[in-house]
Amino acid sequence: MSMLESNRIDKSLTLEKLISYYPYTEGKKRGRTVYNFHNQYFVMYGENTIDMTTEQFKEEQKWRQSFRYFSDVGQWEKVFSTFERYFVIYFGAAAMFVLGKVLKRRYELKDDVRQSLYDACHEWCKAVGTNKKFFGGNVPNLADLSVYGVLSSIEGCDTFKELRLNNPQLVVWYDNVKQAVDGHWGANPEITR
Repeated sequence: MSMLESNRIDKSLTLEKLISYYPYTEGKKRGRTVYNFHNQYFVMYGENTIDMTTEQFKEEQKWRQSFRYFSDVGQWEKVFSTFERYFVIYFGAAAMFVLGKVLKRRYELKDDVRQSLYDACHEWCKAVGTNKKFFGGNVPNLADLSVYGVLSSIEGCDTFKELRLNNPQLVVWYDNVKQAVDGHWGANPEITR
């Protein structure tokens, strides 16, 4: 996809030149030969100038990185063909970028939407308080599970890593809920409220 976008931007690039922009390494995975293109998510602009600020360029890379993470975690390679996976990664990321702008306006989020997430997490931690393990008391309730579900969906993304670094109370709460979910506490009648 990156190669196609590079070609769309600069039609003068020959196929050989485009291929030279994407070197690969060869390896083995489960007895099969796999090819790793380390810069596969980069668009090559050739001699053209870019009408993007550095910030816009970084933002575009972030949303592609997020979809790559979801592809890896969701094991999309087992469900979708290569073409379908890349279509979802690129088209889906572009659609989410536009949808994100709409939602930002609708819910009056800050220019840096991450800050809105951080603020919401601080508000959640205040609601949980410091003298109980979960919002639901000794065991997580639906509110705990709902917030956990939202945060676990971004667990492998940079935003989540930053969130963990900047909110120690959230880390303790999140890890406790994760332990409860992974331990199937809801299926164990011996755990009491």
